[in-house]
Amino acid sequence: MGLFILRRLGLMLLTALCLTFIVFFLTNLYPNLEKLAKTQGNFRMSDEAVASWLGDRGYTDNTLIKYGRWLGVAPGWTTEKDDGTVTGQCFNEGTPVENRPTFCGVLQGDWGYSLVFKDEVGSLVATRLAATGKLMGFVLLVMVPMALIVGVLAGMREGSGLDRSLSTFSITTTATPEYVSGVIFIAVFASSAFGLKWFKGSATQAIENATFENFTLPVVTIALYGMGYIARMTRASMTEVMTAQYIRTARLKGVSFGNIVMKHALRNALIAPFTVIMLQIPWLLNGVVIVETLFNYKGFGWLLVQAAGNNDIELLLAVSVVSVVVVLITQLISDVGYVFLNPRIRIS
Repeated sequence: MGLFILRRLGLMLLTALCLTFIVFFLTNLYPNLEKLAKTQGNFRMSDEAVASWLGDRGYTDNTLIKYGRWLGVAPGWTTEKDDGTVTGQCFNEGTPVENRPTFCGVLQGDWGYSLVFKDEVGSLVATRLAATGKLMGFVLLVMVPMALIVGVLAGMREGSGLDRSLSTFSITTTATPEYVSGVIFIAVFASSAFGLKWFKGSATQAIENATFENFTLPVVTIALYGMGYIARMTRASMTEVMTAQYIRTARLKGVSFGNIVMKHALRNALIAPFTVIMLQIPWLLNGVVIVETLFNYKGFGWLLVQAAGNNDIELLLAVSVVSVVVVLITQLISDVGYVFLNPRIRIS
């Protein structure tokens, strides 16, 4: 198991480097850099002025060198002005020579500076990631148990009325996008249009203090959309297990239906849904953009939209890297968990 995890970690590191380089390359294409220069300077800047602005800040250097600087394995850029003052990537103007670090990148904990929010990228990402983490936690607490219950109940007796009803419910929730169900919930429960203004709080307030009134609607909106897929996978897995030979043998021996489900079928039926549940975490991290925008919940998805819309390169890179890392970590947990849940994989 230890060798398996080490191999996975090595593959994760290589994948992370490849993906982050691709993102870095795309975000540092010249049209993006030109737009950045004009946004920070003047939209009427000449081509020479744009080239000068970018050159003074190291943007026109070789892509591999810039990527190394961003990672923190290559020395940061420095520029000497006409008056003799020196500025650099790793220090401000006027910083004493002895206090000027050579390297300042991701590996040193320096994620750069957001030119839009005028703040450190690391603190911005940490704050918004924590907000979305809170939202994800509540969604998982609601979504996973309900999806498993619906899937197991539907799969215990294939073709029954309960199976058809729960399967229809699962398909309906999956087929209804978040922006549709979210708008319906707002119109019915958070506005006076139908006389049912039950939720008076704002989702923005939930970042600091989550209550029933300000956090229920965004949580339910996301949970309903995600639970249908997990429930259908659980139902399919449970149906397959209930038709297995060892289940038939247990029935012939007179084992009660409840014991068959709880002691024999349930664990094997949850192997496939476990992987699906783990894959929901990256979706929750980046796929809640619509819900966060709809309910004005300023989380990680909202930050991603702001970074992309405002061409905030440093912030966009940081958000992309966090997304890649989360996907890779959840994939590792999924693989390791699958090995523990499936004895046949451990034996092989």
